[in-house]
Amino acid sequence: MKSHVERNGLSFDEIAEKHGEEAAIEAGIAADPDAVELDEEWFRRARPAREVLPHLVEGRGAAKEAFLHVIEHQGARRGRRKRPAKRRVSLRLDADLRAHFRKDGRRGWETRLNDTLRKAVFGSE
Repeated sequence: MKSHVERNGLSFDEIAEKHGEEAAIEAGIAADPDAVELDEEWFRRARPAREVLPHLVEGRGAAKEAFLHVIEHQGARRGRRKRPAKRRVSLRLDADLRAHFRKDGRRGWETRLNDTLRKAVFGSE
């Protein structure tokens, strides 16, 4: 676990070596502007999910409907598979092709490549 965060000019590894890993982790948290301590005020203002997101938690079926909605929009399928299971392969690609499918650091580049190959070989389905 390496960090660019420094305390008194020391790196994570140096802090961990001198003061222990816990001290190094705490130094990293203290230096992170996005790390917010959840104090008593935060807990006082916190509200139950049923008040903040009632459409997700009200009624017995609401949570299931929300879950199914998420699954549907992620392309997941329920039940028996429509196509044979995918097989793991090793494939060498030109760097520019790999970069094209992995652009923006988005996940699912292998699925996009698979879909593109399927359309090229079998046409649009």
